Formats: sequence, C-alpha cells, structure tokens
Amino acid sequence: KKLALLLIGFTFTAVAQEEGNPDDGKKVASLQLEDMEGNVVNTADLGFEGPVIISFWATWCSPCKRELNTIHEEYIDWQEETGVNLVAVSVDNEQTRGRVPVYVNGVGWDYLVLMDPNGDFKRAMGVNNVPHTFLLDKNGNVVYSHNNYASGDEEELYEHLLELTEGEEE
Repeated sequence: KKLALLLIGFTFTAVAQEEGNPDDGKKVASLQLEDMEGNVVNTADLGFEGPVIISFWATWCSPCKRELNTIHEEYIDWQEETGVNLVAVSVDNEQTRGRVPVYVNGVGWDYLVLMDPNGDFKRAMGVNNVPHTFLLDKNGNVVYSHNNYASGDEEELYEHLLELTEGEEE
C-alpha cells in the first residue's frame, strides 16, 4: 500500500513538474546538423541577431505541418515586428529525409530547415515527440517551449515572442 501511494505521489510530482516549463533558462544544445543543401550548421551558432523559434517536426507528422504552415502565414509580419527567425528541425530518419525538401519547397517555407536524422539534437533538447517548439532569446536561452499543436497555439507563441522582444527593447 505504501509503495502504491509512493508511486502515485511520484506520478503527481512528475506531472506537476511538466506543467511548469522545465526548459526555461536552458541553453540551446550545440550540435552540427546539415541544412537541405548539405551545409553544416552549428545549432548554437545559427548566425541570427534576434530571437529564434526552433520547431522540431517531421514529414509524417500532420500536427507539425499544420503548426509550421500556420506560422508561415504570419511569419513575415512576425519577422518585421520582432526580428525573429524560425528554424524547422526535421527529425525524419534516413528513409524519409528525402521527402523534406520536396515538402518544404512545395509549401514555400522561408525557414532555415535543418536535418536531424539520427535524433541527436532532438535528444539533446529533451524532445520526446513532435511537434515541439522552443523560443530562444538572442543569447540562445530557452524562454518558452511547447509540445504538440492545437489551433491557436501559434497565438500563444506569438504572445511570448512579443513579451520577449518588448523586454529586450527596454
């Protein structure tokens, strides 16, 4: 009986910790990934001046594509208002990674797309499933993260982005 109560207590504690954002303040992991053209990019040195959204996705993940396509509709406005850049990190494996450029070019994303076929960056960032989106400040610190996607989640991301950029202007 005590063991069962102890296990229930641990479960509630784990769920409660999930509710707070355990990623806040964490630095983005530094790994070498390739973009769609095969150029090597260091994930901790993306070369952007302002905030960065990193979105883990896959071609087989419908909610991932919905989220990134919805953001794509607002992306130019978001960039003009906040200076944000978005990096879409595909977790497609070696068998499906060939579909990434076909899909990205077909929908016309203006994002930097990186390939993580072995899941190294995904693991380093603590991503268990996709979609998983991180908002980084200009110093590479995680200030917000969100897992899964439902319509309207992009508005919450945008609000956090506005809070971040307003704080940096002061």
